[in-house]
Amino acid sequence: MNHRRKIEKPKDFKQGVKNILLYLKPFYKYLIIAVVLAFIGSISSIIGPDKIKEITNLIVEGLGTGIDLDKIKSIAIFLISIYMVGAISSYLEQFIMATITNRFSKKVRGEISVKINKLPLKYFDKTAYGDVLSRVTNDVDTMSEMVNQSIGTLVSSLTLLLGSLFMMFKTNYILAFVTIGASLIGFLFMTIVLSKSQKYFVKFQEELGNLNGHIEETYSGHNIVKIYNGTASEIKEFDLINNRMFKSALKSHFFSGLMHPFMGFIGNLSYVLVCVVGAALALNGTISFGVIIAFTIYARLFSQPLSQIAQVATSLQSASAASERVFDFLSEEEMDDEKEIVTYLDKKDVKGEIEFRHVKFGYDEEKTIIKDFSSIAHPGDKIAIVGPTGAGKTTLVNLLEKFYPITSGDILIDGVSIKNLSRENIHDLFIMVLQDTWVFEGSIMDNIIYNKENVSEEEVKEICKKIGLDHIIKSLNKGYDTMIGDSEILSAGEKQLLTIARGMVKNSPFLILDEATSSVDTRTEELVSRAMDSLCQNRTSFIIAHRLSTIKNADLILVLDAGNVVEQGTHEELLHKNGVYAKLYNSQFESNIEVE
Repeated sequence: MNHRRKIEKPKDFKQGVKNILLYLKPFYKYLIIAVVLAFIGSISSIIGPDKIKEITNLIVEGLGTGIDLDKIKSIAIFLISIYMVGAISSYLEQFIMATITNRFSKKVRGEISVKINKLPLKYFDKTAYGDVLSRVTNDVDTMSEMVNQSIGTLVSSLTLLLGSLFMMFKTNYILAFVTIGASLIGFLFMTIVLSKSQKYFVKFQEELGNLNGHIEETYSGHNIVKIYNGTASEIKEFDLINNRMFKSALKSHFFSGLMHPFMGFIGNLSYVLVCVVGAALALNGTISFGVIIAFTIYARLFSQPLSQIAQVATSLQSASAASERVFDFLSEEEMDDEKEIVTYLDKKDVKGEIEFRHVKFGYDEEKTIIKDFSSIAHPGDKIAIVGPTGAGKTTLVNLLEKFYPITSGDILIDGVSIKNLSRENIHDLFIMVLQDTWVFEGSIMDNIIYNKENVSEEEVKEICKKIGLDHIIKSLNKGYDTMIGDSEILSAGEKQLLTIARGMVKNSPFLILDEATSSVDTRTEELVSRAMDSLCQNRTSFIIAHRLSTIKNADLILVLDAGNVVEQGTHEELLHKNGVYAKLYNSQFESNIEVE
């Protein structure tokens, strides 16, 4: 969308509001209609007091000579008519604003959803998931609430303010100055409060994101927290964040809460002054009794929009703070645009060769993880990648999948540089089975054929039979239609088999296994290992191994240490060298533990 290029990273209150208005641009014609309706609704309130003044004067003048009931009746009918028009206009304005608000929310959330898929993994490495979720939910809701409540209210308030001001001067300038004088005090107070409270609204939205991030992380690791008796420390951390949020919320709401009662006091003060000064003028014969009645209403109409503007200002502060977080997210640097890439590898035609050519990579300039890696994987080879923690095993796979850009060097698939291939094309060439299984809320069948079209039920069942998952699924009440998600219907090993079945359905030429058996028991490991052997057939496979006993039959074992390939060869060759691999392998039996 073109307008996204104009979005600037918010720096202050004005920029935050400006960005919100920029996102409302597609709805401007509906906003104009809503503004017109709000204006019509306010005009009826402005005209009313003048007509009430006429009725009052007719009654006062007619006490001695007789009241003109016909004229009063016609004025009353006129008043009822304009108030009905005002009520209908207000309803339509609110209906339009509610529609705009929902479309605005949908638009912003859609932008965030698209943005999430365009952000590099390094962003999520440094940002808590809960904080991102808070931007999608709480911050967007805060902005939407402002759009719904503020624009129509602001228009009607300004119309009432200016309209009542005009009518007051038209009716009596002395009483008009009395009312304005009292209201100026309110304006001055409102300006001071706004300047003091904005920083606390920003702080509140930040701490709300921190709190959501903490809750998401603690809940996802709830079992670990319980096992390690970490409840007390997590509660302490929660209380610290919660207290910071409480303090910022208390201060922001304290300042914003001052405005409404103070503006109410100013309104009542102007009401009293109008009555006192108006009574003195009436005694002198300067004004009629009807003017006093009209002015008491005008005083209310003049002070009411001041209170509403104060509320709008508070809402704008919250929305500006929320927009700062939302548009800060939307302005984050995205992955490189790949529209110019035209080279495409069809997975049906891929032979299966991958070459790493002097690959260097670091997450930042100061720390290089992969220093100089070169190797060739021939079609159908089973390549095992081993080494101590931090050696760069997973990083190497991330580079292969183009999750991160290579600092220097190159990776070639069938002789084609991955720099000349799109990420979508590369991802389509790989099956990936991770240590942490991922299943979503849906049926078992939906989970297996995830994002794959034209897959028959018979094909899925045949694959499940091949890896030993079919009889497990049939033991469930609804078989392949059984709904799963975060529930404990399937064990960890069964979920791992499901992800393997998903990979076999995808049927791509390359396979990445990131220690898919490390979280299952020995009996299940045998079942999963057989399934993985089926998955590896006729594919070039990369296996990140912690249990070295599982990769004895690998065609090539790459031993990484501190970002370098220190050894490579078959299992027997590396044991014969009696080097790093031999030490890693033998240490499993010496200490009776698994290498992590």
